[in-house]
Amino acid sequence: MPSPPLRRDRNFVLFWILQAVSVAGDSLTTLAVPVLVLVLTDSVFQMGLVTAAIGAAWLVSGVLAGTIVDRFDRRTVMIACDVARAALYALVPLVWLVEPHLWVLYVAMPLGAAAGMLYQVAYITAVPALVGKDRITEANGLLSATFAVAGITGPAIAGALFAVLDPAWVIGIDAITFGLSAVAMSFVRIRARETVPERESPIRGFLTGARFLWQNPVLRTVTLLLCGVLFLTYAMDDLLIYRLKNDLHQGGGAIGVVFAIGAAGAVVAGLVVPALRRRLGFGACWIGAYALSGLALALAGSATVVPLVAGLLAVILFCQGVAGTCSMSLRQEITPDHLLGRVTSAFWTIHYLPGPIGAPLVTFAAARAGVPTVLLVLGLGLGAIALVAAFSPLRARGLDRPAHGEAL
Repeated sequence: MPSPPLRRDRNFVLFWILQAVSVAGDSLTTLAVPVLVLVLTDSVFQMGLVTAAIGAAWLVSGVLAGTIVDRFDRRTVMIACDVARAALYALVPLVWLVEPHLWVLYVAMPLGAAAGMLYQVAYITAVPALVGKDRITEANGLLSATFAVAGITGPAIAGALFAVLDPAWVIGIDAITFGLSAVAMSFVRIRARETVPERESPIRGFLTGARFLWQNPVLRTVTLLLCGVLFLTYAMDDLLIYRLKNDLHQGGGAIGVVFAIGAAGAVVAGLVVPALRRRLGFGACWIGAYALSGLALALAGSATVVPLVAGLLAVILFCQGVAGTCSMSLRQEITPDHLLGRVTSAFWTIHYLPGPIGAPLVTFAAARAGVPTVLLVLGLGLGAIALVAAFSPLRARGLDRPAHGEAL
């Protein structure tokens, strides 16, 4: 007998709603932080440094996150992370009440990102426990589409708020969403693990996850290729915001609209990715997504019409949504539940490692050579990664029928 639709599962629906609220708040901060830095410093390089600091905090947290999530109750971890982020992000408007200071962004945003990494690892392990492994792609598709809808409303709301509020207060609104998420999460029921892993140090836990990734040829390939992707694209939002504001002379409202339109691509991706994966397979979806996103990113550098920039951003986010959902679903399907936290944290830590390095380098290059030239180079780089993937284990058939709990 087929399982009822996830939309009728009250437990999943509550989890679904609270994630959407949290992501909508995050999208406010995603735009508010670069705008704050740009207002204070008028420097694309400073934007890259803040982004790099956030990425570095992700990496440090990533080494610890897997062991913590696999050892402790996932729901408790997620609630604690939401409370921590609510307190940290509330610091920004409180400091701004006295006097604007850049240092608070270097403190609150990285620490908030560290809590965010821990939350994301717990979230990834919670989805299979909520819906079962046979409906992971469906659940991830629904969640991704909803996140993208939240990503549309968030930038649109941010653009409107920028007209009446200082961006620091917009970050304060994000703090409120984290508080609401913590309260709602206390009512979600997540199935307990069947087995509890032995106690091990965070370093050993990280190495356990990394070993699982390395022994699986598909996960190993995806992880290594994504290192290149993150190096190239980690500062993409900074570059596009700088181009819109300084090169195309657009205000905060227009920036919010552009990113809202761009997020529509991710909505479509979340809705169609289950069907795409069934029809085309994992490899074709992943490789094709990065080939197309590379082309769109290269064209974005030469686009001088704001609607065209928005359309190309929608293509990029559609491609990222397809590739990311396929990758996440495959990893959840083939990783044993008691290892999923450590495997997820190792995966994210390794492939995010080049991000904090790439962000300042890419933004420094943009300050010297201009954003259009750098976007063209980044797009060509993504195309090269897709070409390498086409001659890797990702092109093999049968990737969508893994044995339960086994490496491919």
